[in-house]
Amino acid sequence: MTTSILQFGTSRFLQAHVDLFVDEALRRGEALGRIAVVQTTGNPQSLRRIAALAAPDGYPVRIRGRAGGQVIDEERRVTAIAAGFDAARDWAAIRDLVAGTVQVIVSNTGDRGYEPAGGDGPHLLDGDVPPRGFPAKLLVLLHWRWRHGGAPVTLYPCELVAGNGSVLRDTVANLARAWRLDEDFIDWLRSRCLWIDSLVDRIVAEAIEPAGAVAEPYALWVAEAQPGMVLPCRHPGFVVTDRLAPYERRKLFLLNAAHTFLAELWLAGDGAADETVRQAMADPARRRELEALWDEEILPVFDALGEGAEARAYVDQVRERFGNPFLAHRLADIAQNHAEKKRRRLLPLVALASELETGLPQPRLYAALHVEAA
Repeated sequence: MTTSILQFGTSRFLQAHVDLFVDEALRRGEALGRIAVVQTTGNPQSLRRIAALAAPDGYPVRIRGRAGGQVIDEERRVTAIAAGFDAARDWAAIRDLVAGTVQVIVSNTGDRGYEPAGGDGPHLLDGDVPPRGFPAKLLVLLHWRWRHGGAPVTLYPCELVAGNGSVLRDTVANLARAWRLDEDFIDWLRSRCLWIDSLVDRIVAEAIEPAGAVAEPYALWVAEAQPGMVLPCRHPGFVVTDRLAPYERRKLFLLNAAHTFLAELWLAGDGAADETVRQAMADPARRRELEALWDEEILPVFDALGEGAEARAYVDQVRERFGNPFLAHRLADIAQNHAEKKRRRLLPLVALASELETGLPQPRLYAALHVEAA
């Protein structure tokens, strides 16, 4: 089967979400094709992972938790990955693949994935050495495709960045201008390639070595509709919508902000290194604080937007997910890059409440941000 999807990143999240979606769709004949994954850190553990991801018998994803009150505990084998590449070692092969059969590019490069890297420049357009930064890698690959007459591609960034498709498009296009590339190419890049704002929602708490993951049953991948977009798959959990913003707000302000708030309490209380979200939810004091955060500081913002009913239904799901007895979702993992996560998850919520002129007191959010309330 054709390798039609190129994926930047080999995280346990991608393994248990995007790759599993495509695998399940392939079994029904409803996927665009198989996936080639690109690993950008060439340490021995990463090299073992890409080999295991592309093994003929696939890798395991364990789905554990409750959905609708029912217990789910099952293992699936993912065989959707056709090839695993190391960027430093296999750049020429990656470039040729992008010039050929690839129609969709997916990424999840972490909290700082869109930042430029020193040393990248137009001298890398024709060589077999990859750029260091992800935006520059995309630029070189898309330029190579354009030069070889390739059709435009559809890109689905999955990073937790508001308007991720638009942000990544502008980042890559600005880099192309800084490199003084052809205006026809920049127009092709910006206007003919489709950069899809998208959102992914699934808790993937544990890795299985050398490849695989343990994840919750809940799974959602939402993409904002654009004319002509190529879909990676058709799947019950894959939603194409004209209104992505409500989905983004619910996940960012009700799930991600809650995770970051629990991590803030854990850091302030010098909690145990292996403490989990479920253990925090079982602690009466912290549970009260989280419930008050939702009820008094966040849900009224959704009420002001006319989205209160949907937001409360989502919070009910989040409570079930946070109380999942089968996942060891460590607060230490959530607390990584904590300052940046607070900037992205909590600060926009305070700003939105102010913009809507709710007059809403948000003492817990202000305390977590370490600023004085206005």
